[in-house]
Amino acid sequence: VDEELEERITNENYKIWKKNVPFLYDVMITHALEWPSLTVQWLPDTIVNTAKEQKEGRLILGTHTSESDNNYLMIAKVTCPMGEDDPELRKYNEETGEAGGYGQNQAKIEVSQRINHDGEINRARYMPQNPCLIACKGPKPDVLVFDYTKHPSQPSHDGTVKADLRLGGHDSEGYGLSWNPSRPGLLLSGSNDCNVCIWDVSAKCTDKNSVLPLSRSKAHHGAVEDVAWSVFEPKVFATVGDDKMLQIWDDSVMDKPVQRIKAHEHEVNCLSFNPLVPHLLLTGSADKTVGVWDIRNLSQVLYSFQHHQDSVMQVQWSPKRPEILASASQDKRICVWDMARVGQFQTKECAEDGPAELLFIHAGHTGRVSDLCWDPNNAWTIASVAEDNILHIWEMEEHIYTQAKVEMEP
Repeated sequence: VDEELEERITNENYKIWKKNVPFLYDVMITHALEWPSLTVQWLPDTIVNTAKEQKEGRLILGTHTSESDNNYLMIAKVTCPMGEDDPELRKYNEETGEAGGYGQNQAKIEVSQRINHDGEINRARYMPQNPCLIACKGPKPDVLVFDYTKHPSQPSHDGTVKADLRLGGHDSEGYGLSWNPSRPGLLLSGSNDCNVCIWDVSAKCTDKNSVLPLSRSKAHHGAVEDVAWSVFEPKVFATVGDDKMLQIWDDSVMDKPVQRIKAHEHEVNCLSFNPLVPHLLLTGSADKTVGVWDIRNLSQVLYSFQHHQDSVMQVQWSPKRPEILASASQDKRICVWDMARVGQFQTKECAEDGPAELLFIHAGHTGRVSDLCWDPNNAWTIASVAEDNILHIWEMEEHIYTQAKVEMEP
């Protein structure tokens, strides 16, 4: 009965959300995938076609199929119109009583490449210095690396997996995966075996494309849920785990972390280094909160953001604005936060909607949100995937964030 009730509430909420799309978003594109993707990441390139007034970006996706079907690493092309103020884009549909999100009519998302993968893809991330190389974590311990330029656009039907590299060292699966942004080929991984491994994929392979780790260390008392290299300190990385700890490491001294702190009351699921401010770090936890940390003083959390109703599964700083971040949760919501609004005065009515720093809630997913990624080429665009099989590409309505800036100016 509870499940039926929850489904009814979810459907009602979705209908309300859909009616409000034209007022809440400048861009709202939805695309149904054949299978849910647990991972999403924009590739860094974008192609602008001025003649057609279109721009084209690409996304890395995965599949999480039933036992019977093959799993794939996928590249999808996203074609969007450039003119955002075209009234045609906000066409009202008499039959459904809804306005289409901007760009839904002209936007096109198509999977342009599928590469066979061994089981579902928990996480897939490209190497920043060579975006053709994509590392994938699945249900087996090895991390697989694919150079997508060496694979056909459609895979062989027999499901044969032809990874370009197999990275050994873990004993079980996991989610944590991070390429070093300043040292090409250095890949960091954390898994449920409590270990952290680092590989150099540019080093010569010994046997049949298999690569052994440069280092393997027991990092947490429990699963390592996420790992991330610092954007500014080439040797520094952070890890979080089921033991509730946040740990800062230096890869030249792997016997123990440089700093560690109990970051949350429950398991810590995710973390993100700020790409624009050297010392800032985010954590997201099963205690439903998002923590903002200054690694120069880890003794206490800088801010703790509370609004999610369930476990926070992904956090990510905006690549364009140092004070903006997004968090995705099992409560089916993505929250966008503005750190600069912390402590801002609120009326009683406003406070009932959430804290001052809560800029926007994306409530369009009807399943638990698995992953999100800010578009590196469009300041406010986010791609997100959920257990409902739907890929969303969205951008909140401009007044929401410009209004926030005006309010803050004295």
